[in-house]
Amino acid sequence: MDRHDAAPAGADAPGWVATVLRDRILAGALPPGSPLREVAIADEFGVSRNTLRVALLMLAGDNVVEIQRHRGARVRVMSPEDIRDIFIVRRTLELRAIEESGQASPASLARLSAAADEVEASVIADDWARVATAGLSFHQSVVGLLGSPRLDAIFLPIVAQIRLAYGAVHDQADFHLPFASRDREICDLVAAGSRAAAGAMLRGYLDEAESAFVELVSLGSDESAPRDGGR
Repeated sequence: MDRHDAAPAGADAPGWVATVLRDRILAGALPPGSPLREVAIADEFGVSRNTLRVALLMLAGDNVVEIQRHRGARVRVMSPEDIRDIFIVRRTLELRAIEESGQASPASLARLSAAADEVEASVIADDWARVATAGLSFHQSVVGLLGSPRLDAIFLPIVAQIRLAYGAVHDQADFHLPFASRDREICDLVAAGSRAAAGAMLRGYLDEAESAFVELVSLGSDESAPRDGGR
């Protein structure tokens, strides 16, 4: 890895390192299972290994990094149980955000529309990694309709965990295309004040996405599991 710029003056160094690493996970640059080697990363960021360990503990608290004694840290691999729990949180926050969208600020509605625009542009560009990132940004913007910085902060690690679930997707276009078009439809329904219709569409979207992710992650777990006697 190339050496990263030093932490900004006065910055909380562990928090800054954790933010940069989380951003890389969100962008798909650190896929599930990636080892996080202390010496290399500490050198890249120009921080002590103790500072890095604190950052990794923060990411472990976000459930996007696993730390194993004597084996170091790696980017977490999602399980079916993780997926089900993620979608409990998603339904709780995203569906409530749609219900309350009549009170959303013009700025938050503009961010939602811009995120939907980016999804569409990414599909047209046939850039499916970008589609995935844009879709995550769209759903962050859905939660952003609530206008709560605390809920935004709660949802950010969930978004990173969703990105890790994408690690089980082999055909990105086939997986993302059925969902991408619905981002614009949900956005337009919210803008028109059709909250019940937007909520119904989003609920169906989340139900289908959960089922697809659970199936993919389960298949990945089966393929990586040790085989014994042909089982």
